[in-house]
Amino acid sequence: MSVDLAPSFAIVGHPNEGKSSVVSTLAEDDSVRITPYPGETVSCQHFPVLLDGSVVLRFVDTPGFQSPRATLAWLKEHEAPDMLSAFVRAHEHDSEFRGECELFRPLIEGSGIIFVADASRPLRPVDRAEIEILRMTGIPRMAILNNKDETTEYLKSWREELRKYFNSVRVFNAHRVTYAQRIALLESLKGIDQEGEEALTRVIEAFALDWQRRMKLSAEIICDLIRQCTTCRITKRLPDGADTRTVLSELEVLYRQEISRIEREAHQAIKKLFKHNIFDYRMPEQSIAAHDLFHRKTWRVLGLGPLQLAAAGAAAGTTIGLGIDAATAGISFGVFALGGSLVGAGSALVGGKRMARARIRGPKIGGVQLSGSIGGMQVEVGPNTALQFPYVVLDRALIFSAHAINWAHGKRGGKKGREAEVSPKGYIASLGKNQRDVAGRYFHALRQGKDDLIQNTRRAMADMIAEVLSMISKGELSQGDPSDQQE
Repeated sequence: MSVDLAPSFAIVGHPNEGKSSVVSTLAEDDSVRITPYPGETVSCQHFPVLLDGSVVLRFVDTPGFQSPRATLAWLKEHEAPDMLSAFVRAHEHDSEFRGECELFRPLIEGSGIIFVADASRPLRPVDRAEIEILRMTGIPRMAILNNKDETTEYLKSWREELRKYFNSVRVFNAHRVTYAQRIALLESLKGIDQEGEEALTRVIEAFALDWQRRMKLSAEIICDLIRQCTTCRITKRLPDGADTRTVLSELEVLYRQEISRIEREAHQAIKKLFKHNIFDYRMPEQSIAAHDLFHRKTWRVLGLGPLQLAAAGAAAGTTIGLGIDAATAGISFGVFALGGSLVGAGSALVGGKRMARARIRGPKIGGVQLSGSIGGMQVEVGPNTALQFPYVVLDRALIFSAHAINWAHGKRGGKKGREAEVSPKGYIASLGKNQRDVAGRYFHALRQGKDDLIQNTRRAMADMIAEVLSMISKGELSQGDPSDQQE
């Protein structure tokens, strides 16, 4: 282990086995250079893990072994406690052993070993030479089997061989690993060396506290997002002779753009909390959250099911008819129609083009009673009063957050990986009744527009969202189908 107070681990192995991806994922650092070409890492690069401005853990990305069999032969001839230092002194100017000299340096300085191997291929003599070198060091060590494809044919033989020489062996796909799996790997590191156990215990405890902090901050961001979206309105004063329909169409476009901007900025803030900073992070195409908020499929899939929404409306003092809408000229897009009255919820229907009220303020024109004075007519679009609207916004935020939480930093955009498993469904309909009631009270307070009521319900809302995000990060809550939730 490192003489520094922060535990340090060198990531070692053959070139192009996924070492840099493992470093990037463990350190939550997407600035680590990752390419499909072997030999890209030519010198050691240190990646500290910081919490509250302090370094709590270090990972060292090392070059791959260059001449392992020749290195092993030399070490066997010069076996001694300081043989790594002796090797570096003897070969530091020899290009044949440049990789070995570089990767031995952090080991000499006290780093533990994390050996990375691609178990989707068979063991080779060169692999056995690398394994024997690491055994000879006597340094506490873990082996990671980082399959680069789905092949498991050779996994058993790799495990059997590595267990002879390593304190711990784990399968760890750096492109698909979740937060919970990262913590499980750190827990395993505690067992490879008793001297480092206490320090790693402190690190894991600090990670847990930091994770709770991220959950709470994400929840606050989502609460703000919903409030901004549900209160958003766009107004424009009508010039003399202006065509009202044209102005309304223009305002509708502006309204949608503003809602999209609010949502995008909130999602970016969540993304940053989980340290996704470098590459172009996008939702996978098959995720419902990749669609526009006003897309008909979004409103068909996300939010509450009809009976759930009726219950939420009743709790909010709103009467909702439940006629199933087969074709409503693009208004509800097959979700359901609202019949009867919408007491306290305006006249906005669910989904589609009529997602916000449009009002014209000014003199009486064409038989329509308007308010205001001559020459002062004003058009306003918003706010959105559809009961389903905040549930859809929340659902999309939860889906995005789930993806950000479980997007491995060692993965880069444009590759197949975990996103292929993303469900095209949402989370809201799978929540418990108490959780949905908390959301309903907050949404009702937002519709009332009373600051004291909003503040009184916001704390419970933020706590509920943080709880849901924590469940998602632990794999305790899956995306479900609203149509299956007919309470």
